[in-house]
Amino acid sequence: MSTDLETSTVVEPEVEQETRTKRLPPYNVILVNDEDHTFEYVIELLIKLFGHTLPRAKDLTWQVHSRGRAIALTTHKEKAELKRDQVLAYGPDPRLARSKSSLRCYIEPAEG
Repeated sequence: MSTDLETSTVVEPEVEQETRTKRLPPYNVILVNDEDHTFEYVIELLIKLFGHTLPRAKDLTWQVHSRGRAIALTTHKEKAELKRDQVLAYGPDPRLARSKSSLRCYIEPAEG
């Protein structure tokens, strides 16, 4: 007796899974003007901590001076908090004897 066993393969239909990356809400890192830090200090800080070019750092420093504040960076909350903490830990301006602490800095939710 001869029996042919047929093997069949069941092909499952492909199920597409939609992967959505949840976009984190943006936050601004704000530098605040005061009279206890020089332009050179603020420019240096913007280059070292934020990676800005010299022309961009100068522009932002003028914004801080003329408007009282400037947005140094817009990013997700965790990085904004890190950058704020780095600014606050940067220390006083060695160019001014009256400078006793770091430049003031805070974060706020960005529009959009």
